[in-house]
Amino acid sequence: MTSRIVLGVTGGVAAYKAAYLARRLVEDGHEVRSIITDSSQRFLGPQTLAAITGHHPVTSLFAAGSVSPHTELARWADAVVVAPATASLMGRLAAGISDDVLTATLLACTKPVVLAPAMHTEMWEHAATQRNAAQLAADGYQMVGPVAGALAGGDTGMGRMSEPNEIAEALYAAMAPADFAGRRVIVSAGGTREPIDAVRFIGNRSSGKMGHAIAVEAARRGASVTLVTSSSLPAHPSVEVLFVDTAEEMAEAVWHHAVGADVAILAAAVADFRPRGVTAAKIRRADGLPELELEATPDILAGVAAMPDRPFLVGFAAEAGSIDGAVVKAATKGVDLLVANDISASGSEFGSDNDEVTLVWPDGSTDPWELLPKTQVAARLLDRIRDAKA
Repeated sequence: MTSRIVLGVTGGVAAYKAAYLARRLVEDGHEVRSIITDSSQRFLGPQTLAAITGHHPVTSLFAAGSVSPHTELARWADAVVVAPATASLMGRLAAGISDDVLTATLLACTKPVVLAPAMHTEMWEHAATQRNAAQLAADGYQMVGPVAGALAGGDTGMGRMSEPNEIAEALYAAMAPADFAGRRVIVSAGGTREPIDAVRFIGNRSSGKMGHAIAVEAARRGASVTLVTSSSLPAHPSVEVLFVDTAEEMAEAVWHHAVGADVAILAAAVADFRPRGVTAAKIRRADGLPELELEATPDILAGVAAMPDRPFLVGFAAEAGSIDGAVVKAATKGVDLLVANDISASGSEFGSDNDEVTLVWPDGSTDPWELLPKTQVAARLLDRIRDAKA
């Protein structure tokens, strides 16, 4: 779902990375507003964040046009992230000192706050900083990093700010409800590749992005997730990833891990047919046009549906325009819910970062959704699954 995020930036060399973090948050469909301290503006100009987020950064408690910018932002936000969080910021926050708009906003905020510390090794290891970090953790602030690596001035050591993608993941985890904690979820993703010879295969243009987004969202919500995929896209660190190529390999992995699972979400674009009698050599053009005989691949969805004590089963169907085929599939495949993805809709094609889907239930009822980022589709889908299993 779209969230409202406040990004705080303090005065460290790593401040330039806040621009990349802001871009990631915006690309994920969130509304971002920023607060930049006086010292941070020596490293990152306010116009940069204004261009990325569409909102001018707040720079002062006495900003024009706002009676109380810190309380307004604190109430508006669903979460706050500070990147970088300097030793100075951590010390003032741990002591409850609100001497600028950022610390005042943090003290007024009752929503999740993630801090990404960044400083030289000696500063991070100082007893005062460690004491402040422990106090902030006890107060409910969540830390991501720091990590070891290159620092300012050519130094190397502990104190480097975590990368923007890692900070975003920590923020999303802090924001996510723990409504799938204790549940086992299996997800399939990507398109299968059915070999013709040693070089060629029958496949499709599925990127695996939707399945990966679902796996990541389920992991953020506390689920134990197994992802069976043909895609090399990154996954959440806690997701168990099993790489496969063919429909046969995917079927074996899915059927094995679906036993005892609470939810199975089969988002992969599995080939319906494969060549029979694959040759181990490369077929040569000079040998003439080969005749390919096809045979059916295993029906993975039907296999899970037929399991005793099967998991809550969600299938996917790629459709071009009409969803009549998806309605039939939902009624006959034994699923609890089917997600029809219109790959002919502008912005919802294979490989895109967005999807225009329609939820279809076995009784034929439907719920069409507007074009959304895949991350938001994943979040809304898990909300529906949670509610259905409640």
